[in-house]
Amino acid sequence: MRLNVNKLLHTPGASQDFRFEMDLSDLDFGGSKPVCRPVIVEGRVRNEAGMLLCELQAQTTLHCVCDRCLDEFDREKSVPYSCILAEEKATDENDDIILLEQDEVDLSDLARTAFILSMDTKNLCSPDCKGLCGGCGANLNRESCRCKKQVDPRLAKLAKLLEQND
Repeated sequence: MRLNVNKLLHTPGASQDFRFEMDLSDLDFGGSKPVCRPVIVEGRVRNEAGMLLCELQAQTTLHCVCDRCLDEFDREKSVPYSCILAEEKATDENDDIILLEQDEVDLSDLARTAFILSMDTKNLCSPDCKGLCGGCGANLNRESCRCKKQVDPRLAKLAKLLEQND
């Protein structure tokens, strides 16, 4: 969505709200496509003391796979983003200043970039997920490990003695 901010540039205190949806279902992240619903972007561009401030919020539901136990789950994702819009940059040092192209800004590009950069590299179904047993593959959130306890070779003779006494 391209937004023309010409009127806002020359009117101190003016603002313009916006709302649109983005389809990021084709976004491949970590070998899967987690964005299962449209991303709703809402925000405002306002002229504050001669500067154009753009603030937006991108929200959707992600369909994830837990990196520890491999269970599938849905999680709400909300990404805030803000920047300053300008006709020209004095220096190239500030990444929070976005240049306008003929008094227009591509809000969908800003929202898409902010959303992708805020994607989590690790997804957990819960902070205390126990994961899978490395030996038997049991989901430790739902069941106990089925592995036989390995006896320390130094204590093997003692273990045999204990088995004989049972």
